[in-house]
Amino acid sequence: MRKYWRSVTALVAVLVVAALLLSACGSTSGSSSGSTSAKNVKKGPIVIGSKLDGEGVLLAQIMMQVLQAHGFTVVDKTRTGATKVVRQALLSKQIDAYPEYTANALLVFHNNIRVSPSVLQSATLTYEKAKAEDAAIGITWLYEAPANNTWAVAVPQAFAKANKLVSLEDLAKYINGGGKFKIAGSQEFFTSDVAFPAFEKAYGFALKPSQEVQVGTGDTALPEKTAAQGTDGVNATMAYGTDGTLSALGLVVLTDPKGAQPFYQPAPIFRTAVINKYPDIKVWLSPVFVRLDLATLQSLNKQVSVDGRDPKVVAADWLKSSGFIK
Repeated sequence: MRKYWRSVTALVAVLVVAALLLSACGSTSGSSSGSTSAKNVKKGPIVIGSKLDGEGVLLAQIMMQVLQAHGFTVVDKTRTGATKVVRQALLSKQIDAYPEYTANALLVFHNNIRVSPSVLQSATLTYEKAKAEDAAIGITWLYEAPANNTWAVAVPQAFAKANKLVSLEDLAKYINGGGKFKIAGSQEFFTSDVAFPAFEKAYGFALKPSQEVQVGTGDTALPEKTAAQGTDGVNATMAYGTDGTLSALGLVVLTDPKGAQPFYQPAPIFRTAVINKYPDIKVWLSPVFVRLDLATLQSLNKQVSVDGRDPKVVAADWLKSSGFIK
C-alpha cells in the first residue's frame, strides 16, 4: 500500500513538471537543454544499453521507444553485458542509459559504504539511497517501477490453496508443523547468505539437505518447471519476483512481509549530463515506469520468455495500448 501511494504521488509530480516544461517552451526554444519537443531540433543520439536477460532488454526497448516517439535518435546497444559490464559502460560513456535495479546500487556498486538493514528493508529508502549515492558520481535515477525483482519462493497454486500459503510466515508454520516440503533451486540460491538462508533466518525454519534439490545453474526456468510438474516430490522453487514463467506454470510467489530480501526495483538510469541537456526525458519516462507494477512486468516477461515474442514488439504493443506512444 505504501508503494501504491508513492506511485500516485510520483505520477502527480510528473504531471506538474510536464505542465511547467510546456509553459517554458516559448522562452527556451533556442536552447539544446530547453524545448526538446520541437520537431526541428536535433535530439540525440542517445545510446541505450541493457543487461543480457530478457527483462533487461524489454525495459531498454521501452526506454528507447518512448524517446524515439519524442523525436530522439537512439542507438540500440542492448545486451551490453552482465551487471558490472553494463555499469562500466555507463561510467565510461560508452552508453548513456540503461535499466538498473535499486538494491544493486547499494550491494554491488557502492558496497564500500555501510547501509543500515532498515534501508534495505524499505523500497523507498533503498531507492533514495541509491539515487543519492549515484548522483555524486554523475548518474541520475528516474522514478522506479513498483515491482520487486528479487529472490523469492514460489509454489504451485493448488498447493498454496490447499495449505493456505500466502506468505513465507505461512510457509514457516507449515514446515515447522511437519508439512512435506521440497524446493528446487540453484547452488547460489541455497548457499548465498542473501538468498534462501535469509528466508530461513528471518522466518525461523530450517530445511534438511534432502529437502533442497539443486537444479540448473542460476536461471529460474528449470527449477520452476520442476516444481510445477512435481518432479521427485518437489513442491516449491526459487524464483525472481517478476519472472514471466510463473503464471504460465501455475506458480504463485509467497510474500515476504518481514523484508528478508532487499528491494530490486527497476528504473531508468542516465548519465546526468544527458538529463541536464534533455530534462524533459524525466517527464516522459517516469510515468511509464510508474505503470510497470509486478503483474504488468510478469505479463510482459511471459510474452518474451514463454511465448517467444520479440522484446521490441512486446514493448511497442504495451506502450501503444497504454497510450504512451502512437
